Amino acid sequence: MARIDLHIQKKDPMPALMKFLHIAAAIAWLGGVSFMLFALRPAAGQLAPPMRLPLIAQVLRRFFALVWPSIAILLLTGLAMLLRVGMKNAPIGWHLMLGIGLVMFLLFGHLYFGPFRRLKLAVAASDWPEGRRRVGQIATLATVNLVLGAMAIAAVIFLV
Repeated sequence: MARIDLHIQKKDPMPALMKFLHIAAAIAWLGGVSFMLFALRPAAGQLAPPMRLPLIAQVLRRFFALVWPSIAILLLTGLAMLLRVGMKNAPIGWHLMLGIGLVMFLLFGHLYFGPFRRLKLAVAASDWPEGRRRVGQIATLATVNLVLGAMAIAAVIFLV
């Protein structure tokens, strides 16, 4: 009688975990930017500057505390997935996502240490015209990052 060997090969869960963490971090960052641009900013625009600008500064402070770990997760998981297949074997979309992602990380660093820092100083000094200018700068830089994020996602989906 012939012996039937029915053993199930276990799949390596790491690629799925890396992909999950990468997508979750991107959703947290880009979803938060979308909320800020399309919900918070327009709704807060109805408030007077002494109420609006401290609110925006506090919301951004909390949101940016989520962005920093998201950036770390995106960088670590992205590099892990890229190095796992090898740089030479990775699709062009992956390379584009890495390059665009690095630009996004640098742009966020500039946003955080430049306009956001100055927004906090303006709010502390009750300098509402300066605070309004800084919120405008933050919104512009966030919009650029949102567009770059969409481009990175498109690159990895369509250029594989």
